[in-house]
Amino acid sequence: MPNTQLVDPFGRRITYLRLSVTDRCDFRCTYCMSEDMVFAPRAQILSLEELYAVADAFIGLGVRRIRITGGEPLVRNNLLGLLQRLGQRPELEDLAITSNGSQLAELAPQLRAAGVKRLNISLDSLQRERFAAFTRRDRLDQVLAGIEAARAAGFAKIKLNCVVQKGRNDDEVLDLVEFAMARGLDISFIEEMPLGSISSHQRQDTFCSSDEVRARIEQRHTLVRSSKRTGGPSRYWQVAGSETLIGFIAPHSHNFCGDCNRVRVTAEGKLVLCLGHEHALDLRALMRRHPGDRQRLRDALVAALQLKPERHHFQTDAQVQVLRFMSMTGG
Repeated sequence: MPNTQLVDPFGRRITYLRLSVTDRCDFRCTYCMSEDMVFAPRAQILSLEELYAVADAFIGLGVRRIRITGGEPLVRNNLLGLLQRLGQRPELEDLAITSNGSQLAELAPQLRAAGVKRLNISLDSLQRERFAAFTRRDRLDQVLAGIEAARAAGFAKIKLNCVVQKGRNDDEVLDLVEFAMARGLDISFIEEMPLGSISSHQRQDTFCSSDEVRARIEQRHTLVRSSKRTGGPSRYWQVAGSETLIGFIAPHSHNFCGDCNRVRVTAEGKLVLCLGHEHALDLRALMRRHPGDRQRLRDALVAALQLKPERHHFQTDAQVQVLRFMSMTGG
């Protein structure tokens, strides 16, 4: 009898897929990609039909949460058609998107109508010049308008994501918390991951731990540990007297690999079993060699899970541990 679940050698069941639909983006965030990024040729990117086939295979193997990522997923042509198909799958408990917010002023209502339940929106600064330095694009007003459009569209949950860097935006932590609280949003603070070679800053100099961020918040607000889990790596705290949850994603200071329940598929169809390792399975080659063979695809996913490592070993020194940028992997 064929396997119908995705379980790795350490007994962790995979129920969460992060599916990248493009490596392209209209921003050039300094921790995510280079200014002169070379994108994959379009023929190497999975078609919408191939993306759905991958999602379908994972759903058939017990995945119940799918997050659409990029690059910036909302620059992918005809993405709504894929979202509508996924939004109609009753097995999915959650269909979410991670976005930079640039396209939300126009697309938020359509995403909600397609069945997207939750949004994560990147926001690393509320200061125009600093935002432009982070993203290499002067579009803070556009993102803020997208956040308001998302609020008006009625998603079940909207969360802001902030990569905190010492000396670059750590002094805005409290401003970002209060921005989220005033709008009924959640927010997660993320330790920068050593993915891709960058020139804008030295990661060992700008590293800011989640403990430092939490201590800064607690100078003004009381935080109560929350049991809330959304399927991802965030560990949440409730702001006392508020509906806002504050999450901390701490790959360096508080390794979260022990209960990892997720894998990633890149826009080029590479199954990435762990952010901290280079090895991957080429699903695109498999699907194009055997088009429409759903069982073969499922069997390949089950077999690949036996190679999922126990954990990553991120360090905060200057050494680049994984060559691919986050935009190539999918957020």
